[in-house]
Amino acid sequence: MKVKITIPTSLAEITLGQYKRYLNVQTSNTDERFLQAKMIEIFCNAPLEYVMELKYSDTEEITSTLDEMFKEKPDLVQRFKLGNKEYGFHPNLEELSLGEYIDLDTYIGDWENIERAMNVLYRPIIAKLREKYEIEKYNTELHEEALNIPMDAVLSSIFFLWNLGIELSQTMMKYLEGEQNLDLMQFLTSELNGDGIPAYMRSLRETLDDLNISPN
Repeated sequence: MKVKITIPTSLAEITLGQYKRYLNVQTSNTDERFLQAKMIEIFCNAPLEYVMELKYSDTEEITSTLDEMFKEKPDLVQRFKLGNKEYGFHPNLEELSLGEYIDLDTYIGDWENIERAMNVLYRPIIAKLREKYEIEKYNTELHEEALNIPMDAVLSSIFFLWNLGIELSQTMMKYLEGEQNLDLMQFLTSELNGDGIPAYMRSLRETLDDLNISPN
């Protein structure tokens, strides 16, 4: 029997919900062949019985393609469409409310609940003028909708926040050097490089470390 399966061509075609489904399978099963089948089933939206009809060489090629996609480091995705809604990345992170910051800081390193962090970062656009836009007011009850966010947006936002944190740290170090405030500079340096690294940056690092989609 001939089996036709549509393979995603980019991370934009894979949702956060799909990734979490596979992650749950991967953490509870170590059988390589089973993981290959589930990878294709989940990311290609193919019934498992169809996947089992594929040639082994084809499954190897498909899973290798998917694996390579998850090694990408996409540039920040600022806008994307879901159905008839357009979503935008938070236009001004400096304006985060206390509640938004707490949820972002709490869930950005938690793959079981990372959609709550994405609900802070990406929301429907309600008004726009050229490149500027305004997003919906933060609503904690809408976090499940964030499971539909494409993985290129998810990964790009994580990398963006990680790089932003590094840049802010470097800027702070240069400022402190200029102020010759050595005691404070040494304290912050030890905090950034040792066990006392801020929880926010540590959560981002752990999130990046957990990005392992390979069936191996």
